[in-house]
Amino acid sequence: MKDLRIQKLAELLIQYSTHIQPGEKVLIDTVGEADDLCKAIIEETYQAGGIPFVNVENPVLNAAVVKEASKEFFTSQRKWEELRMKEMDAYIGVRAGKNTYTMKSVPSKQHEMQSTLLWEPVHGQIRVNKTKWVILRYPNDSMAQMAEMPTEDFEDYFFNVCTVDYGKMSKDMDPLVKLMERTDKVRIKGPGTDLNFSIKDIPVIKCSGEKNIPDGEVYTAPVKDSVNGVIRYNTPSPYDGFVFKDMELTFEHGKIIKAVSNDSKRCNAIFDTDEGARYVGEFSFGLNPQIHDAMGDILFDEKIAGSIHFTPGASYDDAYNGNKSAVHWDLVLIQTAAYGGGEIWLDDVLVRKDGLFVIDELKGLNP
Repeated sequence: MKDLRIQKLAELLIQYSTHIQPGEKVLIDTVGEADDLCKAIIEETYQAGGIPFVNVENPVLNAAVVKEASKEFFTSQRKWEELRMKEMDAYIGVRAGKNTYTMKSVPSKQHEMQSTLLWEPVHGQIRVNKTKWVILRYPNDSMAQMAEMPTEDFEDYFFNVCTVDYGKMSKDMDPLVKLMERTDKVRIKGPGTDLNFSIKDIPVIKCSGEKNIPDGEVYTAPVKDSVNGVIRYNTPSPYDGFVFKDMELTFEHGKIIKAVSNDSKRCNAIFDTDEGARYVGEFSFGLNPQIHDAMGDILFDEKIAGSIHFTPGASYDDAYNGNKSAVHWDLVLIQTAAYGGGEIWLDDVLVRKDGLFVIDELKGLNP
C-alpha cells in the first residue's frame, strides 16, 4: 500500500513548493535511500507535465571520493554539474543519509575545496539564483536517534512538521515582514547574549514552504559592519561532520573578533576560510509551530518556534548585504523559556520575549 503521507509530501513539493509547469525540467537529487519519496516525486512531476531527472548518491562513497580528491577533480566535476544545473527549471534535494558523521574523517582542507570549487559555483550561484528549489530530509533510524525518538514516532513527527498549513503561515508572516522592512535597530538579549545591529534597507524574505521543507522563517541580513556585542548559541551545530556546541561569538564593527566553542581551533579555522566568513550574512526568526526542540539537523533546528539564527558567511542575493563567502553557517539560538529565555527589540520596542511575540499583529505566529 502507498503511504499517503509520502504522497501528500510529494504533492506539496511539486504543486506548492516548486509550482511545476508543463515542460519544466526537474532535477531530483537524492543523497541516501529515499526510493519511496523519490518515486512519488517522479510521478507527481509527470502528473504536472514536468520532466524528471534523477541523481542518486551514496554518502559513504561521496566521503571516500572527497577525502582524496584534488583541485583538478573538483574543477572538472564542477564543469559538468554546472551544465546540468543550467538546464534545470527546478531542483528538489532529498537528504537521507543514515549517519551524521559520515564526513567527519574528511580533512577540513578537502571540505573547503569542495565548498569553494564545487558547491558555491553550482549551488550557491546557479541553483539558488536560477532555479525553483526546495531541500528536505527523509526520515530514517538515524534521524530518529538524533531526535531521541522511536522511528515510528519520528516519522509521524516528520510528516507533521513538513506538511503544516503553509498558506496560513505565509499570511501570518506578512505583518512581521512589514515591521522588519521599516526597522533600523535590532537588539537581541539573553543569557550570555547582548547583540546590536542594523537591518535598515535590507530586503526581508518570508519562507513558507517554497525553499526548505520543513519551513517557517522570515529572514533578512544585518548591515555588514553594524554588528556589535556577544551572542551565545545554545543549539548544537553539525558542520563538516563535527558537532559544535556552546558557540560564543564576539563582534566588533561587524566582524567576529573572538570565537569559542567545544573546539575553538576547529571553528576558527572555518571562520578563516575567507574574509567574508567572519561577517554575518543572515538574521532570521524561526517560526514553525510544530518544531520546539533541537535535534542537531539545521534544516529542522533553524525553524524552531521561538528561535533565531544568526549566520556567519554569505548573504543571499535576495537579502544582500554585500558579504560574500564560501561559508554560510546557520547557528541557532533558542529563546523559549525552556532554553533560558531572551528578548528581541526592534527600534527599541520589545517584539518577542521568551520565544513568544508580544505585540498583537504578530501573535498569530505564536505556536
